[in-house]
Amino acid sequence: MQYTIEGRPYPVAIVTLENNESVVCQKGAMSWMSPNVTMQTKGGGIGKMFSRAFSGEAMFQNIYTAQGGQGQIAFAASVPGEIMSVDMQPGMSIVAQKSAFLASSPDVSYEMFFQKKLGAGFFGGEGFIMQKFSGSGMLLLEIDGSLISYTLAAGQSLLLDTGHLAAMDATCSIDIETVKGVGNALLGGEGFFNTKVTGPGRIWLQTMPITNLAGSLSRYIPRSN
Repeated sequence: MQYTIEGRPYPVAIVTLENNESVVCQKGAMSWMSPNVTMQTKGGGIGKMFSRAFSGEAMFQNIYTAQGGQGQIAFAASVPGEIMSVDMQPGMSIVAQKSAFLASSPDVSYEMFFQKKLGAGFFGGEGFIMQKFSGSGMLLLEIDGSLISYTLAAGQSLLLDTGHLAAMDATCSIDIETVKGVGNALLGGEGFFNTKVTGPGRIWLQTMPITNLAGSLSRYIPRSN
């Protein structure tokens, strides 16, 4: 499976499928495709359907397959940002924010990831439930804004403002850290808590979480009386 990612800040992933090769995507993600690509909608069982629903995705997924020769299909991002591509390898796991999934090879598996620490689930900004991907093949994730990545050594941490964590290796852990100083917490505009991500592993950060973008735009939307 070959693919290219084009266009910014409204990116699209253009995937080339060989004959009988398939790609899995989130419901409604297809933007355009060649006529010989066929679609099949599957739930994958009650457990997997509810797992997707709880982690912010549609219960059903679409499987597109090229028939009678090479085909092409495109998946466009739903918000301004980037499409993050990961070459998944056996034994590798990635944890991502809710609704990050765009498309993948059929051999990439998807399940819910539960935050183990109560505080991180309530105050870390990522919620209790995230998405965990493993297996092998292509994985495409939607990122809000621009994408910045870091590699953390064992025990090395980075403090993040709410919503800026897009994805991380499953070897990393998430916790919260209280903003020091009552005046800083009340007047600094950053809230009472920061998200603390600790290695070892890679983390991917997004520069414009969709909640921040929505908050900025809301100030310019007239309110009806």
